[in-house]
Amino acid sequence: MSESSPGKISNVLNETRVFPPSEAFAKNAAIGSMAAYEALYAESLADTEGFWEKQAKEHLHWFEPFHKTLEWDEPFAKWFVGGKTNVSYNCLDAHVLAGRGQRVALYWEGEPAGDRRTITYADLLRDVSLFANGLKKLGIKKGDRVSIYMPMVPELAVAMLACARIGAIHSVIFGGFSAEAIADRNNDAKAKLLITSDGGWRRGKALALKATADEALAKSPTVEHCIVLNRLNNNPPMVECRDIWWHDLISDVPADCPAEPLDSEDSLFILYTSGSTGKPKGIRHTTAGYNLYAKRTFEWVFDHRAEDIFWCTADCGWITGHSYIVYGPMSAGATQVMYEGAPNWPEEDRFWEIIERYKVSILYTAPTAIRAFIKWGDHHVDKHDLSSLRLLGSVGEGINPEAWMWYYEKIGGGRCPIVDTWWQTETGGIMMSPLPGAIPCKPGSCTRPLPGIIPRVLDDSLAEVGTNHGGMLCIEKPWPGMLRGIWGDDARYQDQYWKLVPHMYLTGDNARQDEDGYFWIMGRIDDVINVSGHRLSTIEVESALVSHPAVAEAAAVGRPDEIKGQAIAVFVTLKNHEPTDAMRDALKKHVRKEIGALAVPDDVRFTSSLPKTRSGKIMRRLLRDIAAGKEGTGDTSTLEDYSVLVRLRNDDES
Repeated sequence: MSESSPGKISNVLNETRVFPPSEAFAKNAAIGSMAAYEALYAESLADTEGFWEKQAKEHLHWFEPFHKTLEWDEPFAKWFVGGKTNVSYNCLDAHVLAGRGQRVALYWEGEPAGDRRTITYADLLRDVSLFANGLKKLGIKKGDRVSIYMPMVPELAVAMLACARIGAIHSVIFGGFSAEAIADRNNDAKAKLLITSDGGWRRGKALALKATADEALAKSPTVEHCIVLNRLNNNPPMVECRDIWWHDLISDVPADCPAEPLDSEDSLFILYTSGSTGKPKGIRHTTAGYNLYAKRTFEWVFDHRAEDIFWCTADCGWITGHSYIVYGPMSAGATQVMYEGAPNWPEEDRFWEIIERYKVSILYTAPTAIRAFIKWGDHHVDKHDLSSLRLLGSVGEGINPEAWMWYYEKIGGGRCPIVDTWWQTETGGIMMSPLPGAIPCKPGSCTRPLPGIIPRVLDDSLAEVGTNHGGMLCIEKPWPGMLRGIWGDDARYQDQYWKLVPHMYLTGDNARQDEDGYFWIMGRIDDVINVSGHRLSTIEVESALVSHPAVAEAAAVGRPDEIKGQAIAVFVTLKNHEPTDAMRDALKKHVRKEIGALAVPDDVRFTSSLPKTRSGKIMRRLLRDIAAGKEGTGDTSTLEDYSVLVRLRNDDES
């Protein structure tokens, strides 16, 4: 174990397995060797602005060329100054005009059996143009904010691209949010329009989205109209003069809507993330820089080829869906799978059935889903032919090494590299990841930074820490995909991301860099446990627990302790084992063996499920409150299942 010192985090996880890309994979990859990666990375640092200027000129369509690559008035960036482009044009028109209109853009699969559609790029361009003209008919214009609250149906992507086409700023709100959360987002953005659906399907149940939207609209005074997609044929009440059916809106508009030339720095979207305060923050992304970064990172990280079938299992309500379902893959002309429902409906093999049916070659999913698959059992995987897969990806939070190994061996058959990606809503796209034909993988590491990205790991005194010491992860230079601010709150943007560490973006994550230059994410800065003067990363304690064959999932947090300062409390979900005292003792012994006595949990609490956001991240902030025996006061609008929190609190009181 690394020696601990003030401001540094002890590294207690010792992962030594290395998986280089196969010769066959590397031979066919666009970036096929470590030397090729290092040359590209060196080029991006030698002249960063020149590098991005070249990328922008080659990979985006410009109505008018830019005259300056970067204007940096710290912490405010403007990329490709003076240029005019349009993200919807880059995603659609560019392919149709190049003769690729008949290429499949989306294989869409609804949750009910047999509910399927195949949509080409030409189809999508027509649908987006129709809807964009419908928006214009309602008086929506450039700069207006449009909230989108829909299930995972193709019309969700159509709505996003139609807003981008005319310069309206979209705010996608995940289809599982409450009326209060929707109203908060509508009001913060001063939205003029809400786009919703009569409902959607989730685990065999019809979700009444329109009823929730109506409740939200009663508290959203700036919203003038509500467009409703007919998904379920359930005849929801429609408010006269305010509500209009999607199909009625587009019934009498032309099918041609030229893309509006937009300034590089015109706002593209706002995406709200939960904050430690009670108020969500609206992350603002703009047009050209975000578009370029989403496209190029998609092509680099997933080694995209024209024949690939790509499936990102995220929802468009999150940044992963924005960047790696809509804007990145579609700018690259990718063919994708889009799925409406749950991974365990009607059976726990639904994902594997979809992969087999569409011959998916690239799968990009979350560690929380992978751990669920492990818990459900290998027999669900064994029923299906997954030989079409050539590349796997992980997104959302750090992946435990044992979950990584299961994913690699069981889903990838030991032949598919895993791109373990680190990035954030704020970064706009992937910042660190293996390039699959070039960089050997280590289970649990996001490996190396992408071109143009300079990570630094600092201690509390803002000095760089040494090899295998953890500290605050910061980014040294601006990059095209970076957020341009928090909607309506520049002071909060400066305070949260730029105040603590001068001249660097503070990510809010801890990380360490090993002797090979690989980065390991060690959880959020506030997820460090200080035990008797030793600062331990929660993710390492969790990884040790998950490596026990009885454990499906685990979360570690610190709670106040009079002697140690903080004690380690862990919340554990078992696979198919009884939560006994003997199991509790066995897990403590296992952590001692894997890490050492310092990391042995003081409390081991068994739970059937953990509190998570709707994108699958464990809400450790809430668990810290429970472990400390206090009521939480922060934002819980992203919590997927409030009953989990209630059960945990009741267990704590009993």
